[in-house]
Amino acid sequence: MTASIWVLGEALMDCLSQPEGTLRPFMGGSPYNMARAAALRGAPVGYVNPLSTDRFGQQLGLQLQQDGVQVLAGESRLPTSLAVVQITDGQPSYGFYREGIADRDYTVESVLAMLIAHPPGVLHTGSLLLVPPEHTKVLAILQGAKDLGWIISVDVNLRPKLAADLAAYVEAVKQVAKLADWIKASDEDLELLGVHAPSRTKGLQIAALFRDQGASRIALTFGSQGAWLEVDGAFADADVPRTTVVDTVGAGDTFWGNCLGDWVLNADGKGRVKQTLTEAMQAAAINCSRAGCQPPTYSETQALL
Repeated sequence: MTASIWVLGEALMDCLSQPEGTLRPFMGGSPYNMARAAALRGAPVGYVNPLSTDRFGQQLGLQLQQDGVQVLAGESRLPTSLAVVQITDGQPSYGFYREGIADRDYTVESVLAMLIAHPPGVLHTGSLLLVPPEHTKVLAILQGAKDLGWIISVDVNLRPKLAADLAAYVEAVKQVAKLADWIKASDEDLELLGVHAPSRTKGLQIAALFRDQGASRIALTFGSQGAWLEVDGAFADADVPRTTVVDTVGAGDTFWGNCLGDWVLNADGKGRVKQTLTEAMQAAAINCSRAGCQPPTYSETQALL
């Protein structure tokens, strides 16, 4: 398979809290990170949402281009979204500023027009665009994309602190998940979706939650306990590679970006399930050895395998 990966989702600045009390900005946003990771894996990738004309937006766009991601949409005069990130024991917690911002300055019609004009590939979304009421636009785009023959990829990536109504948010995510052909969820996501005590040893059983809805490629991540991957009926699990962890910002995005990149570059996804998982886990481990989300190139990943 050789196809483009198009990414629909937020691009923002992660402002990481520093020990001395200052904030250090890093480029981020889960779909944005995923786009970079897939492109650095070697896949053809396009970013769909508008970027701001402000300084942060210009930096986000330049980084995408340097990593090989095509910026598909026009600019927006609205500001770049911000996230304030507090790191505790290597784990990030987030506060978001999401109103009146550039990456939400799009319409269903504008995105579908771009999809219609391009041969079908993989359309990826997830994270903050799944928060109501934004999810209604995403649902319409995904359904239109499926009708056009696009493969739908979803990273659940629930952010419960962002939702005024958590139950409505979870229900919105469930609606989007039903349209996914390829889907990723963490143990924290699974708990919010109603899975009791998710663990890697229950991977096959848990994956049925998505398999029964039509997903054929399913990734389940369990933090320090490793990950589980199913590809067209074949499955594998793996431990986390040894690394010196600086923080885990963008680890899941790097993991999923490497999975998607591998799948669009190699026709035999089922036969490569163990290799795909091993490479994605190593890429995520490298990212964790760096501050913020800084996905590795494919050659950097291969050098440590």
